[in-house]
Amino acid sequence: MHIPLLALGLLSRLVASIPISESIAHSTILARAGDLRSEYDYIIVGGGTAGLTVADRLTENGRYSVLVLERGIFRNSTFVTTVGMGFFGILDPENLYNITSLPQPNLNGRTIAVLAGNLLGGSSGVNGMQVVRGQKEDYDRWGEYFGKRSEWSWDGLLPYFKKAWNFHPPSPAITNQFGIKYDTRFWGNSSKVHASFPNFNYPFLKTELAAFGDIPGIKFSPDSGAGETGAYWHPSSIDPSTILRSFARPGHWDGIEAARSNYHTLTGQRVLNVVFQGKKATGVRFTSADATTQAGARTVRAKKEVIIAAGTIHTPQILQASGVGPKALLQQAGINLVADLPGVGSNFQDQSFNVGGSFNMTKFNAWPFQDALFNNATFMAEARAEFEANRTGPLSVASGNAGAWIPLPVVSPSRWREIATRYENQNPAAYLPAGTDKTVVAGYKAQILANAKAMRSRDSASMNWFLRGSYQEGALVYLHPASRGTVFLDPANPFFGPPRVDYRALTNPIDVDVLVEFTHFVRRFFRESRLKNYDPVELLPGTQAQTAQQITDWIKQTMIPSCFHPIGTASMLPLSLGGVVDEKLRVYGVQGLSVVDASVIPDSPGSYTQQTVYAIAEKAADLIKARS
Repeated sequence: MHIPLLALGLLSRLVASIPISESIAHSTILARAGDLRSEYDYIIVGGGTAGLTVADRLTENGRYSVLVLERGIFRNSTFVTTVGMGFFGILDPENLYNITSLPQPNLNGRTIAVLAGNLLGGSSGVNGMQVVRGQKEDYDRWGEYFGKRSEWSWDGLLPYFKKAWNFHPPSPAITNQFGIKYDTRFWGNSSKVHASFPNFNYPFLKTELAAFGDIPGIKFSPDSGAGETGAYWHPSSIDPSTILRSFARPGHWDGIEAARSNYHTLTGQRVLNVVFQGKKATGVRFTSADATTQAGARTVRAKKEVIIAAGTIHTPQILQASGVGPKALLQQAGINLVADLPGVGSNFQDQSFNVGGSFNMTKFNAWPFQDALFNNATFMAEARAEFEANRTGPLSVASGNAGAWIPLPVVSPSRWREIATRYENQNPAAYLPAGTDKTVVAGYKAQILANAKAMRSRDSASMNWFLRGSYQEGALVYLHPASRGTVFLDPANPFFGPPRVDYRALTNPIDVDVLVEFTHFVRRFFRESRLKNYDPVELLPGTQAQTAQQITDWIKQTMIPSCFHPIGTASMLPLSLGGVVDEKLRVYGVQGLSVVDASVIPDSPGSYTQQTVYAIAEKAADLIKARS
């Protein structure tokens, strides 16, 4: 989202004026590495969304000792906790890793900022707070890579989706005013991670959401968590008692009931590698986050298991630096091979945005609207005063809580069959880096066939359009890009250099075909839905872009290949398909090592990733305890 400099100034003053909650740590947070025990039952590398969830569940019965090593630090600033507009977490560079992608040739050589949370609580402390669940077919597809009886399915994950969240329905007044549908059967109420609805909505959202009903094939789901496509309202990760961000740290770290002597946390630490005795993971080696050499590195032992939860960008780097990864890469980096796993760092995916186009509704007559927070100082002051007085109003809204998840046959009624057929007939090796291992190629082929099937389904979404309730609209996300990237350590500096992130954007031409259809759909939506009554004028790509090539040129200039939902670099797939972990999330070829974070997701859900990562972590905790 483009934010004018004037608006940034106003918003910075807003952040400074909002009180934060007091936070009491119930894990024992250690002041220095010298305070560590020599050994724990479990060591968790990464205190983010997944890591803190698993740590909470493993320590709650008191039977196991757990150490969490986190590179970031405890941060409870208003940049983290503020709800209004949802993006303050990424405005503070201290909350993020400083990583830039490799240049992207198909995006005119642009590099991309790789955003990931560098704080206790991870990316759940900096994301846009949208609580969205994928479609049933997405989760069933994961399990089908292993066979028909896999526990990785919609039915297998639904109990963990419910366990992960404490759902708070919208108020009766808001429900009636906006016609919000929800069904508590899809939600739980015991977690300390909250999903709630704002006590204010921009009035035009009701019209915008209804406009999707004017397009044949778009339905209205009974609940955002029902695993269906369509248009619906969804909650945000906000604690309704405080109207502050609800995320993994308050929910699974300082939100537990009593101090646990069996649970230690050490922040500000960089894990260099997993330590092995033969093929058995026995601990980790780490140093301070600001170190630039291995001098002074320490080792701590794990009796039962090392759990990597460092996220899609850093998990493959740690595995590779530990000797688990592609043999040729490790040889180049001078790292002793423990397990030759070609899939570590491959199958990298993210969801693209700034695609499809946008329109300005010139006869817009609704008030208030979201952009007034950026361009109307009086409205901003009123909103700030209301929030400070009552925790209500426009600043109780995060980055949005309404949108549509639309299948490709609805997006492109005339071309979806052709696109899906060409996709499934591709030679997968032609769209992966030269020399890619045959198992990774086989895994990509399996995904192509599965996702071509999804392209033909009206129960699997290809496009997400999230709504803002304003006169300019067109915020689209491409949910299932066909292109696959890589995340590899830097062979010249494997332990301290940032990982080499390559989105390989638009390397599969199917992505271009789909995105061109997105543009046609956006134009059709504004011309054929009730929004045509507001005299919409096309802003992007502009009326000069009519041919497929002209639209493609615009896409290459403007598309951002990351919606900050990276997945796939330690995929849960069969070993023969380039998998890194099995269905129990155990790393192939070694013992005592597992991965629990978004990197295990084999292909993207038709949603943003926050809710799915919490569910994976909840399920992982049960899997780990079952084998203890």
